[in-house]
Amino acid sequence: MSDKTAHCRNYNENPCSMCMPMGGILPFKGIGQSMVIIHGSQGCSTYMRRHIAEHFNEPIDVASSSLNEKGTIYGGEENLKQGLDNLIKAYRPRVIGVLTTCLAETIGEDIDRIAAEYRLERGLGRECPIIAVPTPGYGGTHFEGYWLALKKIAGLAGRVPEHSRLNVIIPNLSPADIREIKRILDLMEAEYILLPDFSDTLDRPFERPYKKLPDGGTKLSDITAMGGSRATIQMGTTVDESVSPGRYLEKEFGVPLYNIPVPMGIESTDLFVSLLSRITGHPVPDELARERGRLLDCMIDSHKYNFRGRSVIFGEPELVSAIAATCIENGIFPVVLATGSKTEKMSLLLRPRLAEHHVKCLFLTEADFFTIREQSVRLKANIAIGHSDGRYLTEREGIPLVRAGFPIHDRVGGQRLLSVGYSGTTMFLDRVTNTLLENKYRNYRSSMYRKFYRGDEKDTVR
Repeated sequence: MSDKTAHCRNYNENPCSMCMPMGGILPFKGIGQSMVIIHGSQGCSTYMRRHIAEHFNEPIDVASSSLNEKGTIYGGEENLKQGLDNLIKAYRPRVIGVLTTCLAETIGEDIDRIAAEYRLERGLGRECPIIAVPTPGYGGTHFEGYWLALKKIAGLAGRVPEHSRLNVIIPNLSPADIREIKRILDLMEAEYILLPDFSDTLDRPFERPYKKLPDGGTKLSDITAMGGSRATIQMGTTVDESVSPGRYLEKEFGVPLYNIPVPMGIESTDLFVSLLSRITGHPVPDELARERGRLLDCMIDSHKYNFRGRSVIFGEPELVSAIAATCIENGIFPVVLATGSKTEKMSLLLRPRLAEHHVKCLFLTEADFFTIREQSVRLKANIAIGHSDGRYLTEREGIPLVRAGFPIHDRVGGQRLLSVGYSGTTMFLDRVTNTLLENKYRNYRSSMYRKFYRGDEKDTVR
């Protein structure tokens, strides 16, 4: 077992990531009354709609410029403008995101120019900002697409008078996680602007009549006010500086940036809560103190089972880092940490924590599931944590999977999985511990037979 970062092969077999425009759609779904159009072929937007809808179990509308062979040769400007006309007529959005695909980027479409010309030609004035985000599939993963779109959205911030609110910028979390972060902010009596907020737009209550654009999301007026906030808390420790919205707000408007991990586990949640207390001057309420105590009790209850856990954790770098830190706190030491992204920050952040416990771990970047499976078997992982694409670890290698992150397609309720804060971490640990226990008891009799009756010295319980 080697303590190093390994890049996967030059080709991918079932990659551990999705394309850049897929991630770029999600932040726009957290903006109030917004719509997205994909400048590319019809198939790309159809694939993304279906993929996102299957995870959130909500109708997902994504428009398309329907770029065809003629547009590929002569340029797709007219297709995009016609698509924008149809989108505005059908949805009447307050904000429009224009994302590109591999095809549009390869033929060199200048979507910034096209969007600017369109606004002038249609006389939109300051109404309905159009945010152009170049997101070719080969430009990065959905993780990079998510953060690039967020930075472009933060570009709507203006120079406004200073105010007492906090900017809180979050990664791709579940709607349930976002609601928990908002609850903690409310308990701490913090005034805040949360970006993006798809806690309601991608997990809306059933209601009639159906609304094309759901209620909720970050208001456009709040985004424009982010330049005057007292500070920014960004949950993006693995995010590159070039796509960091918090860093942009700091450089452009002088808003102080606190870059912290996702508040998952005791240490990271303590950091988030104590930072809020320091910035706002408000004490930690008794309700959060009690929830922290329950989490400590959960850790005591589960530790005697967790110490045998050897985990493989995969997905987006920010979530993998948060889950790994939580597992390390509870003795479920990772043997493989994998992401489809190129980032090296994840390994730099986690290596010192692993070294404290004398644990060696293999870090995989630009990973695919062929390599993840291969290394998980070699390093004797007995539990996997990550999104649904890791189900092959269970089907082919017998390694049980705890589903977390995006996408979750083979189970319902991915949008309702709670993992952050003291309460969410307690629920997450219960899911992991019970998975270890279920696998132990399912294999208990056969492993005892192999060990004691056949004389196998090696414990084969996973």
